[in-house]
Order: sequence, then C-alpha cells, then structure tokens
Amino acid sequence: MSSSYFFENIQVLEKAGSSLKREHVLIKDGVIKAFGRKALQNAELLGIKPQKAKNMLLAPCLVDPHSFLESPFNGKEETIYTLIEKATFSGYGQLGILPRGDLWKDQIESIISLKAIKSEVLIHLWGGFSLSGKGINLSKHAELLKSGAVGLSDDDFMPPIELLKQGFTLGEMKKSPVLIAPRDKSLQAGGMSRQSVETLRAGWPLDPVESEIIPLVQLLELHKQYPEIALRLMNISTAEGVSILKNASSKPMATIFWWHLVNDNSSLSPFDIGWSVTPSLGSPIDRVSLIEGLEDNVLAAISVHSTPTDDFETKLPANKRKKGISCYNIVLPLLWDQLVRKSGWKVEKLWEKISFGPSKFLNQAEEKLSLNSNRWLLFDPDKEWYQFNQEKHLTTATNQPLKDKKIFGKVIDCGLINQVYQND
Repeated sequence: MSSSYFFENIQVLEKAGSSLKREHVLIKDGVIKAFGRKALQNAELLGIKPQKAKNMLLAPCLVDPHSFLESPFNGKEETIYTLIEKATFSGYGQLGILPRGDLWKDQIESIISLKAIKSEVLIHLWGGFSLSGKGINLSKHAELLKSGAVGLSDDDFMPPIELLKQGFTLGEMKKSPVLIAPRDKSLQAGGMSRQSVETLRAGWPLDPVESEIIPLVQLLELHKQYPEIALRLMNISTAEGVSILKNASSKPMATIFWWHLVNDNSSLSPFDIGWSVTPSLGSPIDRVSLIEGLEDNVLAAISVHSTPTDDFETKLPANKRKKGISCYNIVLPLLWDQLVRKSGWKVEKLWEKISFGPSKFLNQAEEKLSLNSNRWLLFDPDKEWYQFNQEKHLTTATNQPLKDKKIFGKVIDCGLINQVYQND
C-alpha cells in the first residue's frame, strides 16, 4: 500500500510548540514531499488532483509511554508483530513496553531479543527494577540500560520503599527514567472500583483511595530526598492524587490511563469489559479532576496502558479475569470527543498529551512532520464507524471495549502503514 495525497488547505500541526494552521500538503508513496506553494506546483506536475480536506488533520505520530506485552513472540492474545500492526493503523509511532512478561525484562537477553525487531514503530523497553517484579532483589540496572532499556520500572504497583531507596542510592540509572505505579496492592485488597453509589449498587468490592494516596505521598517524599533521579509516576487516577501532586514541592512527571478520561464508574454497565481495569475506575469527580490535571500540566502524558487478554480470559467473570483493556484504534477518537469536542481543548493541547508529552516522559525526541518523512497520521474527526466491522490489522486480543458502539473519528492513514504491507 502506497499512500499518495494532495490536500489544499488541510489542518496541519507540524511539531511541539507550533500552532494549528491550514496548509497545502503533498504526500507521495507515504512520504511528505512538499508543503505550501511547492505542494501545489508538484501536484500539478505529477497530475495528482486535490482531495477534500474538510476537517481532517495531518499531525505527528502518537506515542504510548507504557503498555503490557507479556508474550511478545508466541502470545495467543498479542505478539510484537500484531501490536506493531495495531498501533500503526491507529497512528502510533512509538510504544513503551513494561517489564512484566513470560520472560521478565530484568535480564539482558530479554531486552536484546526485542530490540532486534526491525520496525519503524519505535519500541521502547522498560527494564525491570527488581528481579521478576517481586520487589525483593534489584536487577542489574546498569546492564539493562546499557543493553537498550529506555528506563526502569516494575509491575502495576509500588515495590517496597526500602528497595526503591536502595536502587536510588546506588543510582545506576543516572538520568534514565524510573517509572513507578503509586499503588499499594495490599490496601487495594482486590477492590475493583473507587467508592461511589454506583459501585455499591453494582456490589463490587471497593478500592479505597488510600491505595493510591499513601504510596503517592511516599514516592513524592522519596523524590525530595533523591531529586537527581528522573522519577516517573504511572497512571494517577483519583481527584485526591491530582490535588496532592499539584501541591507537591517536587513534581515528577506523571501519566494518566486514557480510559479514565472517557469513562467513570457511573457511565459503564457492570458487565462492560472496560469496568475492570488498573487503576480502578473512579467517580465522575475523579474524571473531571483528571482532565483538569492534564489541562493544568500537573499530569504530563496520556498512556494507552494496553493489557491484552485472549478469549478464554476475557470471558471469565469480571472479578476473576485479568484486569485491563486492549485497544489503540479508539484512543484518539474517544479522547478527541471528550477533550476537543466536549471540553473545548485546542488540538495543540491534545497532541501535547498524546504525542509530545509522552516523548518527553520517555526521554525521547518528539515526533514532528518533516519533508521526506513517513512519520505522520491523517485523522478525520467526523468519520463514523463501528469496531465490530473487522479490519485486517486488528489485534487478536479480545478484551476490547465498546465493540458494538458507533465511534466518531478515525485515523484514516499513517505513513508507517507501508512497513506493515512490506512485511506481509
């Protein structure tokens, strides 16, 4: 597949710090060839007729700072290859992969094997902070980072504070980011949703807000003691958490799980696949606070935090199956609906949180549009479609929410899609 387009006066967002503008753009064989008057002249020479741009947007690729991929080469639910395809067709150009897996990314071999994958979608591997994610012994931080890990992380909850202090004191990570989830598994005690009237009516066990607040306070105090460590916080999820982070004297960069921006525990049926996630869904007040935290730059980036499961796992009762959802193709459409249409955000602000901010979070160069580059996406905010219309390059994971819902907005194309067809 070779994408060629000539748009007159399409909406273009070039890079971080630039403003949205209307511009002529010529794309040939998936590569940006010209902007402005040159695009018009070259299109005429090549005989490429202009297409209607309407409200479509040409913008840099998206960046996911962290998601799970537990069986990258032989997973029934997802492999590194299906993940790359899924992400590409959804406009993502960079993916952060967390350490948890059949082979924990706490050994050099597990990092090297995945770094060997040839892909224009950049794969960033978080090395394990502790061995096997057990929070007992430190992994070999310096060796993991030297072998290509983007930074260090653990599982979806905070390891013991003593182990964190030990690792921070050794300081082998230097300037590389350390990603920690402010979640206490023992305080969560199997809870599935933050306390609310809706949670009580559904009969789910409650996840107390303290399961986030207590470890968050500990992490912020630790950050004051070790300010040289590039601490990153994984998925703040409560109004209280946003307030504490906002008033903290030391503010590590923090992500938010995208699903928490578009849903809360009042808007889903208890039977919906998106009800059981980590962190637990909060109340409408939590959701409003999280959106405000992003807008005020208390929260730096939006994560996809994909957790793919196979059909057997997905069909288990909500309190028995692995928590999480897996989807990339509806992330931008639903965020656009919530943040741009409903909350009045500018496109520049949205891209700061789903592309440029995540790049900074990973200590990577920001995505941008440039000549002779295929790192672009084309988004139509007015396109209507249904997820159950199966497309060729969908994930094999079955824990995808909103399968029977009409979606508004779709990534029409991405320059990186060409690599998918070349590898078929």
